[in-house]
Amino acid sequence: MTWDRLDRELATTAGTVSVYAGRLDAAPAYTRLPARTHYAASTMKVAVLGALYRAADTGALDPDTPVPVENDFDSAAPGAPRFRCNPGYDSDPAVWAHVGGRASLRWLAERMIVRSSNLATNLVIGHVGLPAVNAVWALAGARHSHTGRGIEDFAARDAGIDNPITAADLAAVLGTIARGTDTTGPLGTPAACTAMLRVLFDQEHRDDLAAGLPPDTRVAHKNGWVRGIRHAAGVVFPDDAPPYTVVVCTSGDPDGGGTDPDAAARRLIARVSATVWASRHDLTPGEPA
Repeated sequence: MTWDRLDRELATTAGTVSVYAGRLDAAPAYTRLPARTHYAASTMKVAVLGALYRAADTGALDPDTPVPVENDFDSAAPGAPRFRCNPGYDSDPAVWAHVGGRASLRWLAERMIVRSSNLATNLVIGHVGLPAVNAVWALAGARHSHTGRGIEDFAARDAGIDNPITAADLAAVLGTIARGTDTTGPLGTPAACTAMLRVLFDQEHRDDLAAGLPPDTRVAHKNGWVRGIRHAAGVVFPDDAPPYTVVVCTSGDPDGGGTDPDAAARRLIARVSATVWASRHDLTPGEPA
């Protein structure tokens, strides 16, 4: 069986690999360590996106109002000094070009997702607040994930304040957004959820989960990576089958000491994604692994 073969492969893979795969309207067809926590890397930005659009949906803020773009942030660690982002850790020079000027929160949120900008992420968090981000996790039914600090808040990290996620919780948030495009749900109106999904469709980093799909397949997704970590989470919309969620979280080197651990993790995620795609017509609920 497809899932048996996948499970055998992942069981012999070095590091920790978590997977969640299933249709939006059903229990998962396959899981592996779905509740195992991993460091979030940039996947927590999906919850930040949700917090912004929830605030806009309720009228708490106007996402199109320009805000100052400043590289200076409060630490989540009590009494710690303010911190700054390092442009060398960012993947979006477009946001850095606005430092000292202004940009809309909507644009910053888009750059936070499609280019995974750390600076944009912290700017959005500064306006919505960490409690609003964690409300997104809770409203989606996440059980183990939360966002304790911004990106590059090393004082908070050293104080034990972190950003854990699980594959099941990432699937819950993405699934809640996707289902919310038809009827008002926990994360907002259909208009708000459709807008969030549109941003996720525009993801430009397509070298892991999307690489396992046929070209031009519609997938709303977010990935994240730091040394020793590579995750990808998305909702796939086939033309010939119901939409489904697929999440793969990897911690450690899948090659067990190879020369390019991140490349190995990207290949692994693509293989899992391709396996789920091949089974898209038969994603019936299975037994959790």
